[in-house]
Amino acid sequence: MQNVRVALFIDADNSPSRKIEAILAELAVLGMVSIRRAYGNWKSPRLESWVEVLHEHAIQPVQQFDLVKGKNATDMAMAIDAMDVLHGKPVEVFCLVSSDCDFTPLVTRLRADGKQVIGFGERKSPVPYVNACSRFVFLDDMPVEVTIQPLGSSAVTAEAGAVGAPPEVVCRLTGHELKGNSKLMSLLRNAVAFAADDEGWAHLSLVGARIANQASFDPRNYGYARLVDLFAAIDLFEIKRVGNHPKVRYKRRQQV
Repeated sequence: MQNVRVALFIDADNSPSRKIEAILAELAVLGMVSIRRAYGNWKSPRLESWVEVLHEHAIQPVQQFDLVKGKNATDMAMAIDAMDVLHGKPVEVFCLVSSDCDFTPLVTRLRADGKQVIGFGERKSPVPYVNACSRFVFLDDMPVEVTIQPLGSSAVTAEAGAVGAPPEVVCRLTGHELKGNSKLMSLLRNAVAFAADDEGWAHLSLVGARIANQASFDPRNYGYARLVDLFAAIDLFEIKRVGNHPKVRYKRRQQV
């Protein structure tokens, strides 16, 4: 486990309470989740499912009244508190649980200060918000039953030595479907090319690091528990292992 400090900010108005245990299990692999806050109008019946969850997981509820009908102050309060933590607490990783694109400026600001930002939201989350995060995990694909899987950059780079069973994956795309995703294929090919040796082979750990630095990416969003499984599903890449360390090569590299 990495010795990093994590701050968790939850938009309870726009997040399902049944997923919080899985989220905390993911973040526990990164380090200690020392700050845990959930924001919402706790007088609203819509948040009743969160009450027991808050006590069980020691999450601090932060009350935000709906000052104007159809609007709430949750996003503003979360942003202010996150900035206070940024400047006043030794935190390396910020986690935002929300599907609201209003948090995109906050994410970009935190990343500008060199912080890792992990986003959790539903698939309806706007693309700019998803792409702004260091990593983004879709709650729709997370099982309610918890299985711990490394997250952050280590979720991509450390999988060769990952311990424990991989998490449940759903909505697995076929190799044909993966190849049809031009944006994904470009990301994978470029990452392999920049990490490749003279024979075209690249250590998967270096490929994963390149991807993590370039884009918000998680192989589970495509239905694969590990990055190596995703590459193996695409017949344009070949995989080999040197000891316990997988390497990947793009088969068509001579033609590009």
